[in-house]
Amino acid sequence: MKRYLLSALTLSLLTAYATAATAAAPAAAAVATTTAPAAGATRVSGIDVQYIDPAVRVQDDVFTHLNGKWLATTEIPADKASWGTFAKLRDDIQPELRSIIETAANTPNKTAGTDAARIGDFYSSFMDEAKVEQLGLTPLNGELARVAALSDKKDIPALIAHFDIVGFNAPIGFAVHQDNKDSTKYVADIQQAGLGLPDRDYYLKKDDAKMVDTVAKYELHVAKMLTLAGNGNGAADARAIVALETALAQIQWSKVELRDPIKGYNKVELAKLSGLAAGFDWATWLKDTGIAGKVNYVIVGQPSFLKGFNEVLASTPLATWKAYFQWQAIHSAAPYLSKAYVDENFAFYGTVLSGVTEMRPRWKRGVSVTEGAMGESVGKLYVEQYFPADRKARMEQLVRNLLATYKTSIDKLDWMSPVTKKQAQAKLAKFTTKIGYPDKWRDYSKLVVSKDDLVGNVLRSNQFDYEKELNKLGQPIDRAEWGMTPQTVNAQYNPELNEILFPASILRPPFFDANADDAVNYGAIGAVIGHEISHGFDDQGAQYDGDGNLRDWWTKSDHKNFAAKTKMLVDQYNQFSPLPGYHVNGELTLGENIADNSGVAIAYKAYHLSLHGKPAPVIDGLTGDQRFYMGFAQVWRMKMREAQQIVQIKTDPHSPGQFRTNGTLRNQPGYYSAFDVKPGDKMYLPPKERVIMW
Repeated sequence: MKRYLLSALTLSLLTAYATAATAAAPAAAAVATTTAPAAGATRVSGIDVQYIDPAVRVQDDVFTHLNGKWLATTEIPADKASWGTFAKLRDDIQPELRSIIETAANTPNKTAGTDAARIGDFYSSFMDEAKVEQLGLTPLNGELARVAALSDKKDIPALIAHFDIVGFNAPIGFAVHQDNKDSTKYVADIQQAGLGLPDRDYYLKKDDAKMVDTVAKYELHVAKMLTLAGNGNGAADARAIVALETALAQIQWSKVELRDPIKGYNKVELAKLSGLAAGFDWATWLKDTGIAGKVNYVIVGQPSFLKGFNEVLASTPLATWKAYFQWQAIHSAAPYLSKAYVDENFAFYGTVLSGVTEMRPRWKRGVSVTEGAMGESVGKLYVEQYFPADRKARMEQLVRNLLATYKTSIDKLDWMSPVTKKQAQAKLAKFTTKIGYPDKWRDYSKLVVSKDDLVGNVLRSNQFDYEKELNKLGQPIDRAEWGMTPQTVNAQYNPELNEILFPASILRPPFFDANADDAVNYGAIGAVIGHEISHGFDDQGAQYDGDGNLRDWWTKSDHKNFAAKTKMLVDQYNQFSPLPGYHVNGELTLGENIADNSGVAIAYKAYHLSLHGKPAPVIDGLTGDQRFYMGFAQVWRMKMREAQQIVQIKTDPHSPGQFRTNGTLRNQPGYYSAFDVKPGDKMYLPPKERVIMW
């Protein structure tokens, strides 16, 4: 499903409070101050002034000026690939989740079949190291035997279907989501997959020494894992596996190509799938995945990949395919096997690929896998303890303020025609807002959890999730479903449902500070809200109408004007380089860069409307406008290890934090006036070069 995620943010829920708000855009007059402290409370700026580096001018580098002392003195924790506001917020929540989960695990005489019992037993199965060590590879024997039983390539479709069900990586992926051209029904998607490295560039960029080195170390890692599993031909099989994955990488679409929803919408009747890959037994795959009999067609994301896969399937020896599937099974299960597998898995995916030198404590990994399996069950317990009820109401008001500001701003756009503005307003009016937690919690009663079967628990959980998705086919669209748990540190816009979603977790500093003046909250959480709303009108989201259908509702002249603006934005971000030899991909990050620029612009307008013509106070020597922009810059404070930075550049549609800050603010007219930015300052852009979307 096409979803646009902010990056990362967390808090949680409150059981039986109120339904998630569904707000049509109100009039601009509805904008109100909602985040100020209670009467009599002391206002604080909400800005970490202790980290300001006076040696760096705010006119030259906002990011380093505000965060300089933090950047100079903060070490990335040994068990983290990056560290900053998002990572810290996620980390702060872990002990709270641990308390909930361990209480469930340690409660004597738990009632069998309850969510608390399932949570406790799942966590206990992970934390029982002695049992996990004793079992070794044994829990995976059934899956490995299934692979070993392959006697003909004609059996591969059935195996791929099985891998899809239990959550193992395979060349053909399957997902269920809303039909992009018929928003009233669910559809099955077929997507490219099958690589063990983060992106096809790792295999294909032969002129990049770091990529070449990573692939060489990946091959060694595959060989070690196969050898651990008793494969006496590990080194040779690893070479063949890397060659096979390279062949798959050569036929995969790039991350930029994958951003095009029109190009990725290819409706194919089930009977005609053989025309894309005649050597693949589609009838078996459709039957074993459970798709057959539920739909008449599927959406093929990358038709050329399937055609290419047909050739790779034919040219690759059966022995190599068996080794490949053996590797994928071991790799997928490695975090839940005995220490030798866990350590070797971390040595590559943690240290080589991300630069992390120390594994997370076992309890943190246990919390992650438990809430990954039963996220809403954990979330329900979490909000009962940690989510104040008033935060939801305050967030609802903030969202209304931002929607109202968008409504006004659309009418004032100088690059959009009246015809398209009318359509944009119609779409805005249909936005759905989900805040905090779902109105109806997911039912986990059919999930079987055993206290002494960790791998089995993981596989059953994956299958439980798979069946939930599969059972949507033929059913009405569930518009109340949540795409993430309340304790997930993130936010999102979903163009298919035309909805914005903010988990409860977002209402914590530095995104939302209940004791701070409005300025920082509008610059932080306000910009986040504006960011997500704007995704409905970015280069991808604007291709969907208010009902979630792919439909062109723009005039030709508007397309031309929009393309000119986005081309300027692509060119701006292409210039940024977080590491020597690696530049931000302005096309890959375009949607998020549009959202960052638009979100700040709208939040700034909403902040000024909230003042009702009154002057903002000066706090910590900073004006309201200065605190607003610093609030935004504070959100993106982060450091990242070099290896992880390369992964981000290759795979992440978000720009690195320093460029989300500086790249955004140098396009904002208000930033120039707030800090008296002039020609000659490093942040300065001539007015004609600034990209102003809203």
